[in-house]
Amino acid sequence: MIDVSVLILAKNEEHNIEGCIRSCDFADEIVIIDDFSSDKTADIAQSLGAKVVQHAMNGNWGAQQNFALKQAKHDWILFLDADERITKELASEIETVVAKNEKNAYFIKRENRFQFNKATHGVLRSDFVCRLMPRVDVCVEGFVHPAIITPYPNKKMKNFMLHYSYDNWQQYFNKMNNYTTLASQKYMTQGKKCHFFSDIILRPLWAFIKVYFIQGGFLDGKMGWILSVNHYFYTMNKYVKLYYLNKSNGKL
Repeated sequence: MIDVSVLILAKNEEHNIEGCIRSCDFADEIVIIDDFSSDKTADIAQSLGAKVVQHAMNGNWGAQQNFALKQAKHDWILFLDADERITKELASEIETVVAKNEKNAYFIKRENRFQFNKATHGVLRSDFVCRLMPRVDVCVEGFVHPAIITPYPNKKMKNFMLHYSYDNWQQYFNKMNNYTTLASQKYMTQGKKCHFFSDIILRPLWAFIKVYFIQGGFLDGKMGWILSVNHYFYTMNKYVKLYYLNKSNGKL
């Protein structure tokens, strides 16, 4: 056990939470911030020795993560999503980093998986996310896809974690609908304008070109095409919703 607090935000993650917690068996404290799940997420987490704190997210990831920070008892924290898994190699590296106690914010490479397919480019390309850091003076900003703000130098870990992003297509499209709604609401709150030609016609086209051609989605065959086209519609739907939100509020 190492003195690190793993902070996991969860809602109705009974199919994921056990695997996530078990991958963190190196940590002295695991805290689940449960958004009042209606399934067995909280029960499973507690049975595995995790601390469960119920707190409403209300669609605000940044505020929920800031709440999570206040629940941690250790000086080092590791943010984790319920659909992510720490590999044994990464766990060993985390142990070394925490033991050295060098004040850095560590970015971890995330290998994305979708229903066990082999797509590794475009939408499912690997990415680095800021997850491991000292707790002091850390805060999170942003409503959707928030940014973790730290006063520490940034460094990258050598080993990776796994991210099982979607279990099935229904979950994929439900998440797309939810995220486009939240993103459009965020943009409206920020006073962002939406122009039909540039944002609803041209912007989605560029989004497709970027993930399919520039980021190599075409290398993933059928799945690369499907995910790239869906990314086109994700971008378009986000701005369609913003367009009509602005219109209904008299901002067009």
